[in-house]
Amino acid sequence: MTDNSKCVLCHPELMPEQKIILSNEKCIFYQIPQSILIGSGIIVPRAHKENVFELSQDEWNYTFSILNEVKELLDKKHKPDGYNIFWNTGKSGGQHLMHAHLHVVPRFLDEPLSSKDLLSFIRKEENRRANIERIEHE
Repeated sequence: MTDNSKCVLCHPELMPEQKIILSNEKCIFYQIPQSILIGSGIIVPRAHKENVFELSQDEWNYTFSILNEVKELLDKKHKPDGYNIFWNTGKSGGQHLMHAHLHVVPRFLDEPLSSKDLLSFIRKEENRRANIERIEHE
């Protein structure tokens, strides 16, 4: 059994700037005040699951439900032009907190990087793995 006693997503009191904005039976939507990613936050399963692939069907359903509530709230409060919604899974996938969490990032047309998606950053040639042949898809 994993020791979750130091997990800031299981124990929000360990990170007092983190605020619970919405919640349901299986999930919590947290936000930390941001000066750049205004309105962004994370949806977290209440049960400690290391990554998205450990979620039950029930947890997926509750995640989808709260995601819709989060969108409604952020649409009213910030009026974004779009969203990035994503999971980072595993260290190589950019996951730093080993408790599954879905990022919700409102995006605005007046941002300097507006219309840039996440793939635009990881598709760069400098991210090519060494000694791996290029695979062409038909």
